[in-house]
Amino acid sequence: MTCKVAFIGLGVMGYPMAGYISKAGHNVTVFNRTDSKAEKWLKDYKGSKADTPAKAAAGADFVFTCVGNDNDLREVTFGVNGIFKTIKNGSVYIDNTTASATIAIEIYDYSKKNGFGFLDAPVSGGQAGAENGALTVMIGGDQENFDKAKDVIDCYSKKMKLLGKAGNGQLAKMVNQICIGGLVQALSEGINFGIRAGLNMEDVIEVISKGAAQSWQMDNRYKTMIDNKFDFGFAVDWMRKDLKIAMDEAKSNGSLLPVTELVDKYYEEVQGMNGNRLDTSSLIKRLRK
Repeated sequence: MTCKVAFIGLGVMGYPMAGYISKAGHNVTVFNRTDSKAEKWLKDYKGSKADTPAKAAAGADFVFTCVGNDNDLREVTFGVNGIFKTIKNGSVYIDNTTASATIAIEIYDYSKKNGFGFLDAPVSGGQAGAENGALTVMIGGDQENFDKAKDVIDCYSKKMKLLGKAGNGQLAKMVNQICIGGLVQALSEGINFGIRAGLNMEDVIEVISKGAAQSWQMDNRYKTMIDNKFDFGFAVDWMRKDLKIAMDEAKSNGSLLPVTELVDKYYEEVQGMNGNRLDTSSLIKRLRK
């Protein structure tokens, strides 16, 4: 069934995600803060663009956002030109931003009072996952709204799961980022150790990637890490933003995150090496100085 869809935020993730929804045959209206990006999107995909989030959302069956942080999210939702000015009764709003659980719950409460559905639905899989329509989507919210929206979310995902109440999608994304940080640091240490020990790390990874050490990070980043190339995915600046969200939440629920806190400091060092926009595997740069 063809639906009317609004998509707000055409960054490295949102641009192809909105594209996959368009390619599935839905009527997509996009908004991006930098209008030239929306113009470019219209050359690549079928759809239309709007001048504000409110205009994009008007009459839409499903509204998607994929923006930078809590402040950006608040602007495109509650702001003077935000989607909540026009969102229609019975529609479902799906937020793919990695944000705090606090704002997800706030938006959910607002949606319940104002006659539309809401799902917090952060994604994992990086730029490559978005470009291949193969993202993992962690979702919080009500079953009814999930059932309405799942076919549209499926346009850009390889795996999605409803994980319970509003905010749980964001909490699950925090778990995801906590795990990734530790994995990338361990992989960095292992590769650096092997290089300094005189091993052929291509051969070593070929062997150990078939055993207990295997991970997505190993499979997808080891070659570029060996080659000292770090322009292949999620940027250090964004990872630090995500880790801060997780560490703030940990203070609230009493969790200990000693490795995450250490890895965050290491990423700060990478930023000090002008590595703000390098991908997260650039942790190894600290060790290969």
